[in-house]
Amino acid sequence: MKARIPNGMGGGPSNLNAMIKQAQKMQEDMAAKQEELDAREYDISAGGGVVGVKINGKREILSIDIKPEIVDPDDIETLSDILVAAINEAIKRVNDVNEKEMASITGQMGMPGMF
Repeated sequence: MKARIPNGMGGGPSNLNAMIKQAQKMQEDMAAKQEELDAREYDISAGGGVVGVKINGKREILSIDIKPEIVDPDDIETLSDILVAAINEAIKRVNDVNEKEMASITGQMGMPGMF
């Protein structure tokens, strides 16, 4: 006994081809967007602006700017804490922007592990 699938249901070659083309287009769009995101640079500050971090979309730290007034040889711990906070905020910002931008392409399809 053969199962009969109503027209428009189950696809067929043309529907499958359309889905493949759509997936390829999405993949191309995602690759272009990732390249754009990787090239972006972000300036993040912490400690009221006494520490600045420049990071790119690849999550590479490009520079760290430390104002002289925060440098206290007797209190290196505070400087260290501010640096950690600035770097963590920089990474978080890049991740948040990347997720938002990619979701605009994927339509929030929920593809774990893709990014």
